[in-house]
Amino acid sequence: MSHSSRTTVVIAFHSGFGHTAVVAEAVARGAAGTDAEVVLIPVDTINDEQWAQLDAADAIIFGAATYMGTASAAFHAFAEASSRRWFTHAWVDKLAAGFTNSGAKSGDKSSTLGYFATLAAQHGMHWISLGLMPGWDSTKGSEDDINRLGFFMGAGAQSPTDAGPEAVHRSDLATAVYLGARVARQAAIFRAGRAAFAA
Repeated sequence: MSHSSRTTVVIAFHSGFGHTAVVAEAVARGAAGTDAEVVLIPVDTINDEQWAQLDAADAIIFGAATYMGTASAAFHAFAEASSRRWFTHAWVDKLAAGFTNSGAKSGDKSSTLGYFATLAAQHGMHWISLGLMPGWDSTKGSEDDINRLGFFMGAGAQSPTDAGPEAVHRSDLATAVYLGARVARQAAIFRAGRAAFAA
């Protein structure tokens, strides 16, 4: 847990082509909008100082593109390296959440979100779902609805495979902002509850 007076949310992500980084930045905006301290960590270049920031965080949000039905290899390497924290119970009772991006609207993103939730469970963390009803699920809806892809476990985004990071859909970015804010608010509640319990 952070020793700062502010709730700390760390976003640990991997982005192969920049699309997932755009989603991570949207998650960060959402968390920062609650006055949380937010740290973005690209896991493929993580260093000792950033591992310490993860250890001190109130909440960790995992993010990666979905490649071949799961998170990217670089994210898997980070997850395996986190086993050192598993042995010491360093992340027990932190909050966790996740987001992913793929070229297809479905793209088996649920597999990646489920992987993130399992990783969090192995660390003894508490998973925070997206907490949104699905958008674009009726004739009155549209692709501009928040949570247009209808995920519950976390935030899902879709990017055309032949376009750059600027092509991440605006409603998917809005969904990512929502996730960041939700996690930061829940982390603040958990932090206040721990303080009250200790008192």
